[in-house]
Amino acid sequence: MKAVRTIAELRDSIEELKSSSNKRTVGLVPTMGYLHQGHASLIRAAKDQSDIVVVSIFVNPIQFGPGEDFETYPRDEERDLDAAEGAGADLVFLPSVETMYPKPTKTKITVADVTSGLCGASRPGHFDGVTTVVSKLFNIVQPDYAFFGMKDAQQVAVIEQMVSDLNFNVKIMPCPIIREEDGLALSSRNVYLSPEERTQALVLSRSLRDAEEALEKDQIRTAAEARDLLVSTIQKSQLAVIDYVEVAAFPDLSPLDDDALISELDEPVLLALAVKFGKTRLIDNRLLHPKGE
Repeated sequence: MKAVRTIAELRDSIEELKSSSNKRTVGLVPTMGYLHQGHASLIRAAKDQSDIVVVSIFVNPIQFGPGEDFETYPRDEERDLDAAEGAGADLVFLPSVETMYPKPTKTKITVADVTSGLCGASRPGHFDGVTTVVSKLFNIVQPDYAFFGMKDAQQVAVIEQMVSDLNFNVKIMPCPIIREEDGLALSSRNVYLSPEERTQALVLSRSLRDAEEALEKDQIRTAAEARDLLVSTIQKSQLAVIDYVEVAAFPDLSPLDDDALISELDEPVLLALAVKFGKTRLIDNRLLHPKGE
């Protein structure tokens, strides 16, 4: 595995691998570092699908809003390089902020509608930063495939919309959420949690599981009933402060009408939530597919 820090060096390294080893397809795994087993699963998926695996590690300042955790976001380069190599990466791109944004950014990419709710409503401007940096990475790396975890289902939907609208020559590969044995979705921000917050955060996966089971058993049927069950379950945790709980169509993320019968819908349905425990904001979701899919 090779670590590079400049755009020119990355491009040269990709071309060298292509020419020297008859490797053709490139898989990109964009990350903000502090890699965990969720990231490792993306790298392994990229390894299975692609000849060359590029992992980018960049804490992107323009997707953080005022008062968010850009300065304190966990960083550990040596640990990340070991994790990336262990999962099978060929190249790791570690650009500085100055490399990615040598001048103040006057061009940003905005995806409408699909960014209006969920985290887009809670974090104004966040997805403009995400789509802008991802588009830069696509242009730099020219990947055939790009791998994103479904823990941030809205991010997947937003990037797929951008790729479709702007005709990027890359296939987006959504990958399953990876969880701890007790159900907590893996996140770099989990390191912020105190032991008690970590314990109470298990209510997130439990609320999603309970809602899915209740829908399967016809104990609840409508979007409003699913939302109410999610909220009531989360509120049993004394430390949980709900940012949002939503039931939406996927991938356009339009909220479902309260009386919409989930089992009768033709499109997938996303149960999505964002909840704070202390200063730590966690997201989780469950994607429900129409029966028979």
